[in-house]
Amino acid sequence: MEKLRRVLSGQDDEEQGLTAQVLDASTLSFNTRLKWFAICFVSGIFFSILGTGLLWLPGGIKLFAVFYTFGNIAALASTCFLMGPLKQLKKMFETTRLLATVIMLLCFVLTLCAALWWHKKGLAVLFCILQFLSMTWYSLSYIPYARDAVIKCCSSLLS
Repeated sequence: MEKLRRVLSGQDDEEQGLTAQVLDASTLSFNTRLKWFAICFVSGIFFSILGTGLLWLPGGIKLFAVFYTFGNIAALASTCFLMGPLKQLKKMFETTRLLATVIMLLCFVLTLCAALWWHKKGLAVLFCILQFLSMTWYSLSYIPYARDAVIKCCSSLLS
């Protein structure tokens, strides 16, 4: 009821504190959301590592692409338990992360296409590398000034 009252009065979510935003994100309790976040995130890391290990098996490029992509999707989806799926989608497509989000989602699809349908191993590995880089750039967008620090570091290495 309180949430409806805030929406109807025009009070923005940005005016709330972090704890209130997290608690309003879902009907699940905070402990339940935290547990599912951890389960989803850890399973995402596990599947990505498993996929990387399967790469070295004969014909393992398909398994690598599927497990690595699924792991990244699970890790990305884990934050839905903290902030809720709608807020997650809104934040993903804000102007500061739009390019990273589009590239990341495109790389998910292209990785699977290259491995499963096109049967191009090199292309699948390239798209997995691009997945990693776009996920990293996307994740850095949530840390204040992190992207600027990376750009400065890289430009100083190149000069």
